[in-house]
Amino acid sequence: MAGQRIKDYLKSHNVPYTSIHHPISFSAPRTAHAAHISGKDIAKPVIVKMDGKMMMVVTSANERLNLNFLKKMFHASEVELANEEEFKYIFKDCETGAMPPFGNLYGIEEYISEKLTHDEEISFNAGTHTELIRMKFDDFSRLVHPKVIQLN
Repeated sequence: MAGQRIKDYLKSHNVPYTSIHHPISFSAPRTAHAAHISGKDIAKPVIVKMDGKMMMVVTSANERLNLNFLKKMFHASEVELANEEEFKYIFKDCETGAMPPFGNLYGIEEYISEKLTHDEEISFNAGTHTELIRMKFDDFSRLVHPKVIQLN
């Protein structure tokens, strides 16, 4: 069942969270609207290929990812958005495009926007296009250990 892995992981680490069900939505800004949550509080994982290696960059729904900026920051030769066909096999237990920002569970390196670190709580897709998980940012950071980067 989509989303069960993340819930099991949170439960196994005794991390409290809230499930928020909402009408089906396929973009982070629309999900924020459907769930009545500010876009700045939605953690949106973006899968990029940096010199051929897949990595996760987590931004807020309100942020746009600047690939040229990432290229300069990481001194990479090539940075591009991965298409869903290229990464859906990594997130087999999730609906395509609804993966949670837990790169550690999927063996993928994760970076997170510094802006999200200021939020007491964050919300993110629970592996489906109809459910969000809301939890304390400190718990998220403790479990995931994302590398914090300044995106602009």
